[in-house]
Amino acid sequence: MLIVGPDENLSVVRMPTPENPEPELTFDAFLQEVEPKLKRLLAFYRIPTEDAEDVLQQSLLALVYQWERVREPECWLLGTLKRNCLMYWRTNRRRIYSAVDSTILEVLSEPVAPSQERTDFLFDLESLLDRLPGRCRELLRLRFHFGYEPVEAARRLGYQMSSMGKITNRCLAALTRELLAAGLGREAELAVEEEPDPAQVGRR
Repeated sequence: MLIVGPDENLSVVRMPTPENPEPELTFDAFLQEVEPKLKRLLAFYRIPTEDAEDVLQQSLLALVYQWERVREPECWLLGTLKRNCLMYWRTNRRRIYSAVDSTILEVLSEPVAPSQERTDFLFDLESLLDRLPGRCRELLRLRFHFGYEPVEAARRLGYQMSSMGKITNRCLAALTRELLAAGLGREAELAVEEEPDPAQVGRR
């Protein structure tokens, strides 16, 4: 686990006061004290080991930069780490949705694809689209089968352009979940699962 070394301004986390006569706690001691909770959070949000240190480092550096304004370092750090974990998976989901979208469009636009291969692909795609809600079926058929741009699809389906990005992402998410049944890796599965409920952290 990454440990950010204290500087001269971070040598003490809590100073004793008449109202709160607690012994002082060094920054190193503070990190050791909260480390088990940080590890539980990273495990709860299933952050891959190779990325966990980066996610934690972002949170610790944010604490360092905000140090003089933070009254409760532990609560602040845990809250920041939760947000960074959620952002990690949101970013990964967007990448996966974009990859699914780009791959399908690329295959369908391939001018020299063997006719049987293209036919099989279209059959499989249509089977997946049939499993989606009606709104998503319409939108993705316009996009993949007819090459509609977002503006054209919004006009055809009666949507506001301001909402097209969100609707498209939701539909690509639904399609990606169906694709998981075809054997995408566990990392992709984690990225499209519903985000864990932060209220459940610490109950496991």
